[in-house]
Amino acid sequence: MDYVFDAPPADRELLDFAVRLISRAGQMSVKGFFGDWHSRRKEDGSEVTEVDEAVEELIRAELGRRVPEDGVFGEEGGATSGTSGRRWIIDPINGTTSFTRRWPLFSNDLAYEDEHGPAIGVINMPVSQQMIVAGRGLGCWVLTGPDPDLRSGHRARVTERTRVRGARTQALNPAGWPEELLTALHRQIFLMASMGCIVDLVTGRADALVIAGPPMGYEDVAPMPVIVTEAGGRVTDLGGTSVLEGDMTVLATNGHLHDALLHLVKGLPRSRDLHALDKGDY
Repeated sequence: MDYVFDAPPADRELLDFAVRLISRAGQMSVKGFFGDWHSRRKEDGSEVTEVDEAVEELIRAELGRRVPEDGVFGEEGGATSGTSGRRWIIDPINGTTSFTRRWPLFSNDLAYEDEHGPAIGVINMPVSQQMIVAGRGLGCWVLTGPDPDLRSGHRARVTERTRVRGARTQALNPAGWPEELLTALHRQIFLMASMGCIVDLVTGRADALVIAGPPMGYEDVAPMPVIVTEAGGRVTDLGGTSVLEGDMTVLATNGHLHDALLHLVKGLPRSRDLHALDKGDY
């Protein structure tokens, strides 16, 4: 499934609803972040907290009231089938590792797919009170403050940089990158620690973003196609395949740099063998 440029615009009322819903989710997650909670390990080894589960329950409950015919897929609660053919994808706290270490770099993510493909994407960084929201055909917007509203937002746009050498590129999960990938990119571009990922790309603080190593989940990448495209950029996996259908690596750029960066990483391994390491969490 990929972004369809000639599809009808997303429903503006549904976009407003998504903003309000994720704003509430953000308020709940911030309260939890500064409060007390317990965490545990899931079967895949990743962490989950009571706050992750409570935020997803909130979002699911509101979706059930507003769009009961739509399907839902959440990182914690799995899939709930619908009858409409449309689906919402929830990552209640994207960056639970940051959350549990009191690093304020987590986000609340929501995506919506209709019969034409990706239609709405929302990434909310609640501690910094910055939300990125996009609707197919409606643009990508930056909303700030404790009560975000599309009417007071400003358009998000990627950079216009065309020169690859020295391009500001955020690297996510570099501990899981193979040496070949890290070296090939480090020789040509300015690799930066990932702070805001897609948020930094579409607000011009970075020219590109690379995610490699252990694969992301679908809920991690679901908001990306509509957000990046509506901000003027491009997103695929590291092989150039649709990010929603690829190997769950990510290359997101301002568009101008995309083909050159794909060429730089062509044929390179995308994950190192962590089984031989005392890897901990990264």
